[in-house]
Amino acid sequence: MTTTDADRPFTVLDVGGTTLRVGSYAPASGRLSRVRRVPVEGMARHPEAPVPELQERVVEQIVREVDRHGAGTGSAPRAVGIAFAGPVTAEGLVVAAPTVWGRRGEPLPLGALLSERIGAPVAVVNDLTAAAWRYAATEPEPFCLLTVSSGIGNKVFRGRDVLVDPAGHGGELGHWVCDPSPDAPLCDCGGRGHLGAVASGRGVLAAARRAAAADPAGFAASRLAALCGGGHPDAIGNPALAKAIGEGDPFATAVLRGTLVPLAQAVSAVFTSIGVCRFILMGGFALAVGERYRELLVAELVRQGCFGLGADRVDALVSLGAPDDDHGLIGAGRLLTSRTAATNGSPTGRPPRFPLRTDRPSG
Repeated sequence: MTTTDADRPFTVLDVGGTTLRVGSYAPASGRLSRVRRVPVEGMARHPEAPVPELQERVVEQIVREVDRHGAGTGSAPRAVGIAFAGPVTAEGLVVAAPTVWGRRGEPLPLGALLSERIGAPVAVVNDLTAAAWRYAATEPEPFCLLTVSSGIGNKVFRGRDVLVDPAGHGGELGHWVCDPSPDAPLCDCGGRGHLGAVASGRGVLAAARRAAAADPAGFAASRLAALCGGGHPDAIGNPALAKAIGEGDPFATAVLRGTLVPLAQAVSAVFTSIGVCRFILMGGFALAVGERYRELLVAELVRQGCFGLGADRVDALVSLGAPDDDHGLIGAGRLLTSRTAATNGSPTGRPPRFPLRTDRPSG
């Protein structure tokens, strides 16, 4: 690889349940640039489409966005790194994507498909696995990265090792069944009562609409109603909900408090079972609410109790991630940089004992 090649940026993408982000990552400087955001061509835009059609739409969209991003450069990208919202194997096989195309369908060999279509090396990893690379350089202690966005996910990291079973079990806290009742909220994966269905951004929105329908007078008097023009509960949206909570609206805050009960139980279980003392919150919904989200989660953790910790220690347990949505992009860039260094120039080659193992689902 020539010096010029080494200076060429990577093309990085973050494919979530709602938004696809694409940008350029310069490995020498660590700078992210030319970021573009577009809605994902998944079930949020095409709710009636079958899984195979949604998979094809997403593949075509990624190819299109990579081509558009590189327009005018006259060459294929040096390498492409993709942070994807779902369990992904080491070979780039997307096993499931509940927030992107819903119920399972067939596993999608996204890495192989895109390498052939794009004409460059492509690395596909779980979005939280990628995001962890953003924080690994500044987090010397073990930590749990927890995202609250379209869904809920987590990854526990010790140094530069992701704690995932070779068969892929782990990192799917959003699919923990926190409500076993037969009429529990339906998860995007098809199961009921999963943490992601209750406490994700979509889960909190559904809870707010239910609360508004059950208490129309309380809703009408709330700041939330004012922010979304009052009227029907279906008028409530996540931006208005996050803003109302951030401003201290009692109605919206009460809704969030209810959804934080199982989330705090999950955090406490991770803490008490393996002793991780650092939880970093990210994701569009949690970061849109901001510090108030962290405060309310900490308050619920204190109420429930974290074995062996006083209130001050619990407060120090949880912190917010960087206030942007670039986690997956920066993380994918750092991951590609690390792989390039470890494999003498092959961005997606796997060196012996590469620290990112398999991101397969837990069942």
